[in-house]
Parts: sequence; C-alpha cells; structure tokens
Amino acid sequence: GVLERSREQLLRQTCEAVVLGVLHPRTAISLVLQVLSDAGSLLSCCLNATCMVLLDAGLPLATLFCGVTCALQPDGTILLDPTARQEQEARAILTFAIASSERKVLMATTKGSCSVEEMQQCLAAAQRASDTIFQFYRNSECRRYSKS
Repeated sequence: GVLERSREQLLRQTCEAVVLGVLHPRTAISLVLQVLSDAGSLLSCCLNATCMVLLDAGLPLATLFCGVTCALQPDGTILLDPTARQEQEARAILTFAIASSERKVLMATTKGSCSVEEMQQCLAAAQRASDTIFQFYRNSECRRYSKS
C-alpha cells in the first residue's frame, strides 16, 4: 500500500545516507522487514531494527542511526515512543532518524500539524532519547561478543 511504500522510501533514504556503498561497488543490499505487530512507533522501530541489522552484517557505515517517535498531545505535552492508542489521540506524530555522530537529523517525517517551536522541542527530546538507544546498541553488541 501507499503507507508501506512511504515507509520503505524513508528507510531506503536513511540507509543510503549512512551505508558506505562506494567501498563495495556493484553490490546490492536487500533488507526485508516483516511487521508482526504494530503497538505504535512503527517507523522508529523499523529504523532501529535496520541499523542493528546493518551493524550485525558488518557493513561499513558512516555513522550509526536510530529512530525516535514523538507524539504531540493536544495539551502540548510530548510523549516519546507512543503506543498506537496514544498516536491516535495525538495532534501530531513526528519521527526522526538521528545519527550517532553529533546527533544530526538524517530523516524527519510528520503526521498532523505542529508549530516550528513544537517541532524543535520534539527534535530536542528525540536527540536526548537517542543517547539511550545508542547505549542499548553498545550493550547489545558487548553482550553478543562477550559470549564468544
């Protein structure tokens, strides 16, 4: 469907921004993400899974990245990693792909309406939350390789 194609395009563009494909010319990378359930924050979940897969495959990356979804509630509060129900009640849903180097934004998408100030507040919250996700990546890799 249209929504899946849109999600696919966002994932593709994010991957193309970080994968150092020039080191491996004439090589195709194919990722298959299968959604088993959607409890909310689906795009950020797909971004995080994609980064972990690329990292696990040993592909050369310019930077790691993570996905963070923010829900802007009608009263102006910001919820990170909203559930599907919280997304339905939200005034706007913002998803960011944040690079580990300098916490730069690789991708941003919104659903709903918000002011520029609210978007900046969501971005700042997403950048702070990315620290936790990158720490999770580090811990996961340490656990994986310490078992060997």
